[in-house]
Amino acid sequence: MSGIPHYFIAIQLSEAIQEYFSNWEGELKQRLPYKQWTTKQDLHITLKFLGPVDDNKLSTLKSELANNLNDIAKISILVGTIGTFGKPDRPRVLFADVQKTSSLLNLQKNVEKSAGNAGFIKEKRPYKPHITLAKKWNGEENQRFSELLDVQDKKYRELQSMLIEEVVLFKIHPEQNPKYEIIDRYILK
Repeated sequence: MSGIPHYFIAIQLSEAIQEYFSNWEGELKQRLPYKQWTTKQDLHITLKFLGPVDDNKLSTLKSELANNLNDIAKISILVGTIGTFGKPDRPRVLFADVQKTSSLLNLQKNVEKSAGNAGFIKEKRPYKPHITLAKKWNGEENQRFSELLDVQDKKYRELQSMLIEEVVLFKIHPEQNPKYEIIDRYILK
């Protein structure tokens, strides 16, 4: 990371949902060889990764977020089905899926618009909401994800209801735990 702090915009999980997925992680750590597991306090749903941001751009972004998010209502979603990104046998990311509702997509578009108005480049990839549980597969050559975990296991298919009441601007501290510091909050109506 450069000397300029990195930031992202996200939805912080409720304590109950953090606890739920932290319990999953406790069990999954015994079975899956990932290098990095997300700490309970750092579990979140990313809306926009920003990268390095100087103070002037940060000030503009805060103003844009306050203006563009003030009329958005709270959103109820479902979270919880386990999933992966990457090669099926050695997936680079383990996550809990997030229901992709029109309300959540609208919220993400407003965040993207705010960031664009503040001078950030628009994300080209389609938005895939998720809660990262672990990263960086570190298994032996003969270890296969599908042999270590059955993603069809009923336990990892259960959905939890969650109310999104605010959007949070986080600053990243890569050498700390937890890694993410709340810089600003934008309360939904």
